[in-house]
Amino acid sequence: MKEIGIMEVGGFRVGHAQDLEAATGCTVILCDRMSPAGLDVRGGGPASRESQILNPTMDAMGVNAVLLSGGSAFGLDAAGGVQRYLEERNIGFDTGVAKVPLVSQSCLFDLGVGRKDVRPDGAMAYAACENASYDAPAQGNAGAGTGCSVGKYRGMERAMKSGFGAYAFQVGVIKVGALVAVNALGDVCGPDGVQIAGLLNEEKTGVTSTLEELFRDVELVGRLPTSNTTLGVVVTNARLDKTHLTKVAGMTHNGYARAIRPVHTTADGDSVYALSLGDLPGDVNVVGTMAARAMERAIVRAVQSAESAYGLTGWRELNHL
Repeated sequence: MKEIGIMEVGGFRVGHAQDLEAATGCTVILCDRMSPAGLDVRGGGPASRESQILNPTMDAMGVNAVLLSGGSAFGLDAAGGVQRYLEERNIGFDTGVAKVPLVSQSCLFDLGVGRKDVRPDGAMAYAACENASYDAPAQGNAGAGTGCSVGKYRGMERAMKSGFGAYAFQVGVIKVGALVAVNALGDVCGPDGVQIAGLLNEEKTGVTSTLEELFRDVELVGRLPTSNTTLGVVVTNARLDKTHLTKVAGMTHNGYARAIRPVHTTADGDSVYALSLGDLPGDVNVVGTMAARAMERAIVRAVQSAESAYGLTGWRELNHL
């Protein structure tokens, strides 16, 4: 296993755009060619667009782009900006009448962090496409990670700042990477299982366990805070079809489960996309296992890269770094 840069996987560009004052943004993954893709949604509150085309029983064999966005369901308008950018470049599925860009999108809830009346739109997503490059994307308070937070079980006053993260590694010739905007109800733990971010204690001097707080309320029945959803994309240079990529996306949720506690609640819309960007023979089980590990590490990076903002404490500030 060798750690590599996320862009070394090859076959795609990444672009961010954000409104720092409004605390929202979006991140686009532009495929160099129409690429097979799968999707697995485990959270109970997703907001998505063109997700059904990734069902293995649907005819579409690939997508041109994936967009991760803030703004909750309001942000779903942003995919139109990606379509416009691609249409202007004659990129899309050839229907015989016109080329229709296939853009899948998922949104996270960041309306309570900055301004609830400003959300990613077509113009912001178009700007993200213009910003897209083969350079390593910014992590932390950037793109879809701009308004992200974690540890919200006791309300935003005890939550922490999170953001956007990426991680990739290589085994033999197979490369797998993960990109993620971490906006979870729960806490984030490192590879050793120790909590590194999430619910702050009442003094806000350290973290406390959301799981313990949740179990303490076992006899209560009520709605969880809904300002959540972690959105991830895994990329690989292995050649896999849509059915296998759907399996890879499902296996990647193991990375969510190892790093985020609790996860996949009704208050989260946790989603994972998987993209095949290369032509190397690869086993679905190997790629899926690699993807889960890459996602676990990317989630940790999203937290550790985030800076304090919008009244939310970042990991560095909490650890006096």
